[in-house]
Amino acid sequence: MAHRGAAGSVCILKFVALLVALSPELLFLGAEVQLRDNGYNGLLVAINPQVPENQNLIPSIKEMITEASFYLFNATKRRVFFRNIQILIPNTWKANNYSKAKQESYEKANVIVTGWNGVHGDDPYTLQYRGCGKEGKYIQFTPDFLLNDDLTAGYGSRGRVFVHEWAHLRWGVFDEYNNDKPLYINGKNQIKITRCSSDITGTFVCEKGLCPQENCIISKLLKEGCTFIYDSTQNATASIMFMQSLSSVVEFCNASTHNQEAPNLQNQMCNLRSTWDVITDSTDFHHSSPMDGTECPLPPTFSLLQAGDKVVCLVLDVSSKMAEADRLFRMQQAAEFYLMQIVEVRTFVGIISFDSKGEIRAHLHQINSDDDRKLLVSRLPTTVSAEAKPSICSGLKKGFEVVEKLNGKAYGSIMILVTSGNDELIGNCLLTVLSSGSTIHSIALGSFVVQKLEELSHLSGGLKFFVPDKTNSNSMIDAFSRISSGTGDIFQQSIQLESMAETVEPHHQLKNTVTVDNSVGNDTVFLVLWRTGGPPEIVLFDPDGRKYYTSDFITNLAFCTASIWISGTAKPGHWTYTLNNTHHSPQVLKMTVASRASSSAMPPVTVEAFVDRDSTYFPHPMTIYANVRKGSYPILNATVTATIEPETGDPVMLKLFDDGAGADVIKNDGIYSRYFFSFAVNASYSLKVHASHSAGKSTLAKSVPGSHAMYVPGYIENGNIQMNTPRKSVHRSEEKQKWGFSRISSGGSFSVLGVPTGPHPDMFPPCKIIDLEAEEQEEEVALSWTAPGEDFDQGQATSYEIRMSKSLKTIQDDFSNAILVNTSKLCPHQAGTREIFTFSPELFTNEPEHQPDGELQESHRIYVAIRAMDRNSLKSAVSNIVQVSLFIPSNSVPVLSRDYLILKGILTVISLIGIICLIIVAIHYTLRRKKRADKRWNGTKLP
Repeated sequence: MAHRGAAGSVCILKFVALLVALSPELLFLGAEVQLRDNGYNGLLVAINPQVPENQNLIPSIKEMITEASFYLFNATKRRVFFRNIQILIPNTWKANNYSKAKQESYEKANVIVTGWNGVHGDDPYTLQYRGCGKEGKYIQFTPDFLLNDDLTAGYGSRGRVFVHEWAHLRWGVFDEYNNDKPLYINGKNQIKITRCSSDITGTFVCEKGLCPQENCIISKLLKEGCTFIYDSTQNATASIMFMQSLSSVVEFCNASTHNQEAPNLQNQMCNLRSTWDVITDSTDFHHSSPMDGTECPLPPTFSLLQAGDKVVCLVLDVSSKMAEADRLFRMQQAAEFYLMQIVEVRTFVGIISFDSKGEIRAHLHQINSDDDRKLLVSRLPTTVSAEAKPSICSGLKKGFEVVEKLNGKAYGSIMILVTSGNDELIGNCLLTVLSSGSTIHSIALGSFVVQKLEELSHLSGGLKFFVPDKTNSNSMIDAFSRISSGTGDIFQQSIQLESMAETVEPHHQLKNTVTVDNSVGNDTVFLVLWRTGGPPEIVLFDPDGRKYYTSDFITNLAFCTASIWISGTAKPGHWTYTLNNTHHSPQVLKMTVASRASSSAMPPVTVEAFVDRDSTYFPHPMTIYANVRKGSYPILNATVTATIEPETGDPVMLKLFDDGAGADVIKNDGIYSRYFFSFAVNASYSLKVHASHSAGKSTLAKSVPGSHAMYVPGYIENGNIQMNTPRKSVHRSEEKQKWGFSRISSGGSFSVLGVPTGPHPDMFPPCKIIDLEAEEQEEEVALSWTAPGEDFDQGQATSYEIRMSKSLKTIQDDFSNAILVNTSKLCPHQAGTREIFTFSPELFTNEPEHQPDGELQESHRIYVAIRAMDRNSLKSAVSNIVQVSLFIPSNSVPVLSRDYLILKGILTVISLIGIICLIIVAIHYTLRRKKRADKRWNGTKLP
């Protein structure tokens, strides 16, 4: 199986080549943004359904990106621009002069427009969850930012802001300002404002107007009431990642203009490299050269799209392999739950079954009531056929036939494909699938090569899931629960609160508590599943102690399910259930709980689980992510646990963290992360994440960490202070959950290749340290960082290697030859622990450092980095680089060594005594000679 990754890439390239040859516009269906001939194609902007209809938003978006295209083209020295953009209009907007959306959806958008960003005013924001040079998740704008022209005074023109955010999203560069650390000490021991480039000029402003620096800085901190205001007229042309609002700023900081001393995220995350260095290392720039000539590219073209009716078709495998390992039975249970709970009201649903040919089991039927749902459940397949070879293409083509009867096209429809067979002929219908405009979500059952099926989902923009053949797994229901309409309307989507499966001995119980918080509660369902005989004995307690029994549940004996819908809005609090196995043998009992938002005025807590790529090759780890939010607000202090199920063997439980260390890039941004590397065999793995929060703890972040365009409070113009209107800001008090919350999210599947058979040596080093900090303490340097593990971010490393240099190039390119710091007394702690280490850099204080121009400094700047080692001498990557300026007062003697100072003092004293003695001898000798001369002179006068 080790060749699957390479073979898969070849297959995808062949498919794409075929699409380009046959129909170039098909290339971008369901795909990410592509760069071709210097132009970006397929950029998707989506407006959230909760944004009220306002026809002024659309021209504002167009103007912003059109301006951005020319600004970006010049800033990248004629390399890239925006060619075509799609704007997805909510189906809640009444105007109907839009084209029909195909595989575009809100959840796939590169840029979203939403009104839930009030915690930091109308700051444009990019969600970056990976490291330097890695793409982000999306850019977020508020409607007010796009419509209120007064805001451009503080942020700059919208096109410039868009380029600032695009650099975050596309190229993985970071902000060059730092509101938390607005000041720093430079190499000349001067207090400077954090900025890039340092050539940008300005002055301090306090309550009474312009004021000198000494009136605004106390102990290296900015005095309250003081701020630094920049001159409106500048000579500096950089940098876009600092202040894109300045009219003179037209480029990114490069190696010659970059301020490596500034304590900002760009320096921390990118090892003091300039944004332009990072950008030019990107794939975009490797594949594009500057355009010839002097002409600008054409303005971008825009397509206005709107999703039509919500249409879903279940395409279900009934070939003979579905009889193995209860696959058909588990599919029935999950499909029933999907139809009765997950699929949204007013959705059209059809059902297809297939073996070697497809069969229509239910034509499109719109869901408006429970009776509609029950009717569709009755059409689910109940038996398997005798044919062993399924034809996925036959099933999909039958599905297209069903959905096309609604509007003549399959545009915007969703196919949920469930299969247990490896159909080698999937490629025969790939072009048909992509040209259909339908999104294919695939659910693969059992252990078989699903490569082409995964490619089908990937190229159509769908999700892919893997369900192992384990009776005690809830992966099938979790997969169905993750699939939504893609509209982005979380007030209509079902939210999974619980997913529990356990083998229970006869007359034993499965007991647990589920938290229903006040952000959910509508349409709440408790679903019990079993395998044999009648239902278990069920007792459900609500927070007030009211009991629900088995007789209160609606039972489907054919599918072995029992469910109860709580009328109205479920009471917030802790719901406790007990499932008693009354059968004479052990059996797996399962409980799934789902609900919807309780109010359209308060967004519910959501969890999105995902991985950084579809597959990995041993020994490279997979990174697991969980995005935990309430609207746009990150949820802090949550307990987030990932469950990874392989094809064979026990599931692996992995706790995720939001601590800004290891796999986690930004602390407290609501993205919980961890490395996964427990690879036993080459296999597919299924991912599920459970996030919970205890009652009474604060949950919402007061601000949203990460990448924001800077809002400038004002400018100095012709010596006068011109202040901008203070930006809107909503300061939220810490919100404490009275009951806490609980959420479940399937993260789909991924595959691991190249795992050696049998025992193999340790190949997992400690993870890179990304949060190293340094602080000068008198004549010492205090370092702090988060401890990595023995293997990536797990366990305990064996030792640390700390090195320092006067040369940034040395520490960057030749770490092993930098000066080694004595760490013999430094013992690593458990991964995740905060480490502190102090040392004295004596070797760097021997003499003042000379600058290239010969000017003498009395400050000694050093660069420091660290890496960890495990017991097998495997080394982590070198950490982020920090710098420290060690100041030596001009009236003091440089500290060298005690013996040297004593010797120098003694010699000095001896020299002084010698000089004094010589002076005394000289004076004495002079006086004696004078006295003799006087006697001789007097002698000649005597008669």
